[in-house]
Amino acid sequence: MSKLCVRSFAISIDGYGAGPNQDLQNPLGVRGPELMEWFFHTRAWRKMHGGDDGETGVDNGIAEQGFAGIGAWILGRNMFGPVRGPWPDDSWKGWWGDEPPYHTPVFVLTNHPRAPLTMAGGTEFRFVTEGIHAALEQATAAAGGRDVRLGGGVSTVRQFLRAGLIDELHLAIRPVLLGSGEHLFQGIDTHALGYECARHVAGERATHVFLQRRAAAEK
Repeated sequence: MSKLCVRSFAISIDGYGAGPNQDLQNPLGVRGPELMEWFFHTRAWRKMHGGDDGETGVDNGIAEQGFAGIGAWILGRNMFGPVRGPWPDDSWKGWWGDEPPYHTPVFVLTNHPRAPLTMAGGTEFRFVTEGIHAALEQATAAAGGRDVRLGGGVSTVRQFLRAGLIDELHLAIRPVLLGSGEHLFQGIDTHALGYECARHVAGERATHVFLQRRAAAEK
């Protein structure tokens, strides 16, 4: 059975998953890239960008596992791009160039309809206007028995988390303090929602914490 998983989602030790003032120049917010430093050094990251170097330690192994067994993705609109309101045209095709790293159907949450967008390498962006439950239903069908990965951003993960829809949540906790930005858990009682820490692993540049919903563990 397909699970909805958050994998390799970086947060600061004070709980922020993005910095403040996100825009075209700062897609992760001011100082947001510091959260991803654990990933930037891995071979998995370098391979995604055409390189053949990079580190092969714990962080890399966990990053590679994050892409295994994924049949579809769900993204919030902010993760797809900085465009707000109705789509002015079809010129914006994401942050990733002609061949995004997903290689599966990707369901983008939005309030404004847009035709599907087929990219090189097997990625197809499909735009969902009916909300998170519809996106999960469509992504699960497209995944064909494999898992669905929820890519973010923070507000999108919070919506699915509040609804108790996430089965597994892998957080890469970076040893930095952002102080402001988008907080992942503020106002959310994860224990009451049935989540618990299944394991934690120390990597080279992050501590990897794996949360699991107890109902998911009992399936």
